[in-house]
Amino acid sequence: MTSDDISVLIVDDHPVVRDGLRGMFAGAPGFTVLGEASNGVEALERAAALDPDVILMDLRMPGGGGVDAIRELTRRAARAKVLVLTTYDTDSDTLPAIEAGATGYLLKDAPREELFTAVRAAAEGRTVLSPAVATRLVTAVRTPGNEPLSAREREVLALVARGTSNREIARELFISEATVKTHLTHLYGKLGVKDRAAAVATAYERGILG
Repeated sequence: MTSDDISVLIVDDHPVVRDGLRGMFAGAPGFTVLGEASNGVEALERAAALDPDVILMDLRMPGGGGVDAIRELTRRAARAKVLVLTTYDTDSDTLPAIEAGATGYLLKDAPREELFTAVRAAAEGRTVLSPAVATRLVTAVRTPGNEPLSAREREVLALVARGTSNREIARELFISEATVKTHLTHLYGKLGVKDRAAAVATAYERGILG
């Protein structure tokens, strides 16, 4: 490793994927793989210990997902930039990852040179999105009633889907009933609906709940 190398932490629950990525970066000049993790919880531990420049983060992993890990890294003001590398490009995966603080989002079928370019860009703090993901984000921003829900709004919506009352939601989330009503008003507006049943139905239809 030279002082100019970009240091990388690979996070994926599949050993074959981790091995493939490690081999790919080991064979390319300008990169050093510092370590690996198999889930989000382990990723936080390894990131704190190794202080990589870039974290390649899968999203859906048993034992700790990528979005929660990204959110926690953002909360800790970690130096590392997170580049999501996943097979999923649905709104329910893409938007939460970007909201949580990911610098970029690529799909695993990206060509190796595109991946190298993305890691270099992420290390410099530049946003990198696969074309499919970029299109989804632009659509989400431009389409009325399709604004992404905040993490708290998704929590409230998930409880509504279970038939939980406003009072019970307030108790479970340690917030006031008035705050619950405010969250409901906001998420109704974002989903383009007028009541709880329509909100739940629309959320399932769009993959926000599932």
